Amino acid sequence: MSNFYIREFSFDEDYERVLNLWKQIEIGMNVGKSDTPEEIKKKIQRDPDLFLVAESNHQIIGTVIGAFDGRRGFIYHLAVHKNFRRQKVASQLLSDVEERLKNKGCLKCLLMVFADNADAIHFYNNHGWHHQPEDLVFAKEF
Repeated sequence: MSNFYIREFSFDEDYERVLNLWKQIEIGMNVGKSDTPEEIKKKIQRDPDLFLVAESNHQIIGTVIGAFDGRRGFIYHLAVHKNFRRQKVASQLLSDVEERLKNKGCLKCLLMVFADNADAIHFYNNHGWHHQPEDLVFAKEF
């Protein structure tokens, strides 16, 4: 079991290390144009308290990004380095961001999982999340 702590993301200190972590994730993570420095800076200007990192021995080992629009919450980029999985890092990141969302008044939160990511589906089911087959996800890039 690793010793780690969770803190808020700091752009100058963390951006490159977080991006490197995301690029190492084997399944379930796409790094796209919303992850550029400019887009991440916009994110942390809106609600910096919802972008969390897990750190162990000065290494970023996990991340989660929460979003809240005043009505619904959303969770993105819950990721843990492969050497630190099954050590409660993801569980703690998820719990912390959920608590922060609830404290903002969020009553319902959503997230997306790739259909072939069985481990993530199992993880979220075990943490009280439910697949909503009646909902279809639509996306449009600008």
